[in-house]
Amino acid sequence: MNVHFIAIGGSVMHQLAIALKTKGYKVTGSDDEIFEPALGALASAQILPEVMGWFPEKISRSLDAVILGMHAKDDNPELRKATELGLKIYSFPEYIYQESKDKTRVVVGGSHGKTTTTSMIMNILQTAGKDFDYMVGARLEGFSQSVRITHAPVIVCEGDEYPASALEKRPKFHFLFPHIAILTGIAWDHINVFPTWEGYLDQFRIFLDKIEPGGLLIYNESDTVLKTLVEAHPGTFRRQPYGLPTHKVVDGKTSLTLEGQTAVLKVFGDHNLLNAHAAYYACKELGLTASAILDGLAGFKGASKRLELLYEGLDAAAYRDFAHAPSKVSATIKAVKEQFPSRRLVAVLELHTYSSLQAAFLPQYEGSLDPADEAAVFYSKHALALKRLPMLDPLVVAQAFGHPDLKVFTQAADLDNWLKTKDYTDTNLLLMSSGTFDGLNLSTFAPRFQLPNA
Repeated sequence: MNVHFIAIGGSVMHQLAIALKTKGYKVTGSDDEIFEPALGALASAQILPEVMGWFPEKISRSLDAVILGMHAKDDNPELRKATELGLKIYSFPEYIYQESKDKTRVVVGGSHGKTTTTSMIMNILQTAGKDFDYMVGARLEGFSQSVRITHAPVIVCEGDEYPASALEKRPKFHFLFPHIAILTGIAWDHINVFPTWEGYLDQFRIFLDKIEPGGLLIYNESDTVLKTLVEAHPGTFRRQPYGLPTHKVVDGKTSLTLEGQTAVLKVFGDHNLLNAHAAYYACKELGLTASAILDGLAGFKGASKRLELLYEGLDAAAYRDFAHAPSKVSATIKAVKEQFPSRRLVAVLELHTYSSLQAAFLPQYEGSLDPADEAAVFYSKHALALKRLPMLDPLVVAQAFGHPDLKVFTQAADLDNWLKTKDYTDTNLLLMSSGTFDGLNLSTFAPRFQLPNA
């Protein structure tokens, strides 16, 4: 196979390119800019473009497929050439399906928890010694890449609601046609793509239509919106509801019980317990025993930036989390508070997504930071400028959240100084963002506070 990637430097695109090169395909690609870690990874795989830019001369009838990334615009010169030649053009989820037509396809969808649930399934299968392919949206310990494409009989995919490409505006998870589908919950997000709640909800109805006949849907019945949608759907697939499994929290450690067997987890929080329960049902459908599933869950340390432990002292810890949507923020704060009820919680949220930086959307966050003893919200002028949005009034932000003592920062240095004034004795620090707090180095963030008992 001879495959060309337009916008090869994307976070998933470069991983798919490397996976296909490893499989033995001839892989080429182009992009106008590529950053780390994609830059180094593509160079190591010897498929980094020699020169940045778009080159229509790279597109010829010798190509078996052209894979189009989200970064590429619809007037891209390479795309125009491929269209003129009548070549097969795929978004990456469409191409993943082409590579997995003969596999058992497991697809994890939902507004939150997709990455963690997908990662849990992967860790369980790997621990059990199973051969499988995968596509996941985060770095996971024990896996060298976030995409693997081989001749394995099973593929596990994270499926999201964002458009597939510049040509194909439908959500990515509409192209994967699962035999085993998971829906973790529905909470309105991506308002730049889905400006109405009903339009967003429709994407999940369509996803249900894509489940293979006789397939299995595993869904979170504690989400009333999702439960209502599933129960009203006429699909012929089988249905497996799940909720919070049997568990205990003792001395900051969570134990999970399945089919009368118990294991201590390295992750915590109701949302992770729900994710684990969904992973259990998926792996059970794939033929694994409860014992094998618990072995995999017990060894799961979490996906990158999902309640990731940055620093830990005897009575203090700092975590970072990808939480950015209101439901994710609430779930993450609740998890830390319930796991360490006697510790103070200092919570910091960066508004970074298009939705979160919209004044009209901000009321969705009301009460989400309330469980924190001290809370701060940060957003930067740079992020607003990139999204071509007007400046947000800090007073409007504070009023929307409703936290009585909320601090609002628009300069990273001011946030940094505020955090340095804190006494972190018997305290957890939680940093939530899909961004980088305007360049703050989060990997060295916590140690700079010189937490007591370190």
